[in-house]
Amino acid sequence: MRILLSDGSGVTSRQCATVLSRAGHHVEALSPDPRCLCAFTRHVRRVHRVPSYGADPYGWLEAATGVYRRGGFDVLLPTQEQVAVLSREDGAGTATAVPPFAALAAVQDKVSAHATLARFGLPQPASAVVRDLAGWDGYPAYVKRPIGTAGSGVRRLAGPGEPLGPSWDGEPELLVQREVQGPLAMVQSVFDTGALVAFHACLRVREGARGGAGHKRGVALPEVREHLRALGEGLGWHGALSADVVLGADGPAFIDVNPRLVEPVNALLSGVDLITPLLDLALGRAARPQPAAVPGVRTHQLLLAVLGAASRGRAAVLAELAGAVLRRGPYEGGTEELTPGFDPRAMALVAAAAGATLVRPAAWRWFASGSVTAYALEPEGWRLITGAAP
Repeated sequence: MRILLSDGSGVTSRQCATVLSRAGHHVEALSPDPRCLCAFTRHVRRVHRVPSYGADPYGWLEAATGVYRRGGFDVLLPTQEQVAVLSREDGAGTATAVPPFAALAAVQDKVSAHATLARFGLPQPASAVVRDLAGWDGYPAYVKRPIGTAGSGVRRLAGPGEPLGPSWDGEPELLVQREVQGPLAMVQSVFDTGALVAFHACLRVREGARGGAGHKRGVALPEVREHLRALGEGLGWHGALSADVVLGADGPAFIDVNPRLVEPVNALLSGVDLITPLLDLALGRAARPQPAAVPGVRTHQLLLAVLGAASRGRAAVLAELAGAVLRRGPYEGGTEELTPGFDPRAMALVAAAAGATLVRPAAWRWFASGSVTAYALEPEGWRLITGAAP
């Protein structure tokens, strides 16, 4: 099949490209940046330049559907936040897998997601929706904008009186949550009109650049699976649904919901195919239920790990590279997610990032910043999608 990825900048898209290409599909991608991550792999035949999605989702949609029609694609696969406008426009004439818009709107912004999780009984940290932090006393805490990424829309505050900064002024509502100590689990699922057909969970063993998972380990979380099943069934979800869960001393706590697919390779290596059910749904076919995952599968993303190490200096970059080359420490027994097998363009990008950060460690910010700005939905864009006045 000819498959068009809605985003070419993020690691989820990069992983999807490898999986789809190896399965024999023709893969192309959309991105405002011709030098995006998917441009550095033999598994993507072409990157089509489109407007940035964040503040102009309908400009992006017009360009995306034009590429889709002219290219004769069979499926437009949403791999990032473009799922929101595709859901609002019921696929906009493309073959795709998106939830009903009412379901998506229930979890797209963090304030709505907090209310939705509470409605279906999913555990969360101690939380409150506030206009300011004057009455909040549960520190350390995370303060979250309704629409925003982990880098731009979330702040950790160690104690009262710590300023948020001027960029946070004017927010009508904020979600504040007490910090929960424990490992972070990334959980992923696919639903067919409210029926759970695939589920996987993995631990973020080591953090990479900007909070990404440099190293992961698959894990069985039956309690979390049932929580996510209840959420998907209650919303009548259709397509991919992911979440971040902290495994605290008092049990799991849901801290974020993503109405989309997230990094599918650890799941695939664990025996759970998240992508094929999405293709089936996009083509109007019933999705075949996936088996339970085999826990314990270890994977890593060297690019993210190197960029994360660069924030700690040259010695950390060298140690990271040595561990990867010698297959020691967290790399022992693991599989690379972003650049598996022979892929000269992908390996060149890793080499460039390693070389640049060894010369100037602060260069990691340049490599890590572009992907998020290419696909992240901005408040103005969300207002356009929901029909509110800009």
